[in-house]
Parts: sequence; C-alpha cells; structure tokens
Amino acid sequence: MNGVVGVGALLLDPAGRILIGRRVKPGEPETWCLPGGHVEPGETFEEAAVRETAEETGIAADALHDVRAFAVTLRTDAPAVAVTACVAARLREPAEARLTEPDVFAEWRWADPANPPRPLYPASETLLALWHDRPAPAGWTAYPTNPPGAAGLGDPAGTAGRTV
Repeated sequence: MNGVVGVGALLLDPAGRILIGRRVKPGEPETWCLPGGHVEPGETFEEAAVRETAEETGIAADALHDVRAFAVTLRTDAPAVAVTACVAARLREPAEARLTEPDVFAEWRWADPANPPRPLYPASETLLALWHDRPAPAGWTAYPTNPPGAAGLGDPAGTAGRTV
C-alpha cells in the first residue's frame, strides 16, 4: 500500500494573519500553500510542523509557541492513502519568511486567513476550512482533535471560527 502521513502548519502572526506561500513545484499546477510536508519517523505532528516550517521558511522553532494539532484529515479521493495533521502555532513576534526552497516556493506572504490568495493547495484548503469550522471539502474526511471552545490558541484577530 502506498501512503503518506503529513502535516500542514497554520502559522498566526501577532496580527492574526497566516503565512502562505506561492507553490511553483514542477509538474504541479501553481497554488498557494501553507508550510508543511511529511512526518519523519519518531516525530509528533507538532514536531514535524515546526521542522517543516523551519525548512521551508527559515522561521525557527524558538519563534513559535502554542503549537497544537487541531484536526487530522484523510484524503478519500486519491489513489494512495494520505493522512494530514492540521497544526496551528503562534509567532512570538512578527517575522518574515525566507525563500529556502525556491524550486518549490516563489514567495511567502502574510494573509488574512478569511481571504487567502487563490487557488489553494488542496491540503491547505482543507486545513483552512477546518480552522474556520467549515466542513472539509469533497474528497476529504476530517477528525477534529480539539472541539470548538477548547482551551488553546483562540482567535486573536477575530477571523477564525475555531478555537484550538
């Protein structure tokens, strides 16, 4: 069986904006994507999200706090099993991302989570839907790990429908 276990990272800056990158990976359509990638053996979802964020954006682990998984998704319309954990984190202070993988990302920007640039990478679209307490798009099944109202990140900018 082929499959992948991944993470998507929803990084919130102090103003409540999310970090999103213009994905230009060869062989794929151009989309906007949250940081993320594969979970390595021995990692938790949160550790994988922090590592992938550092690798893709140059934003180090010590710049983040309140790192928490808030849902797990299963891609049900793909030929291979794909499980993705949705992880949210706050930045301690404003930061700028660097282009550390220019063959994959052409730019990073901070955006309003309620109105991100489009088109979105499918896993990022799903993660943002769940963050806003909307149903997962067709082809995805979501398993929330922290119900709305649970203690956690909250919504400092008043833009997310979910508290993790």
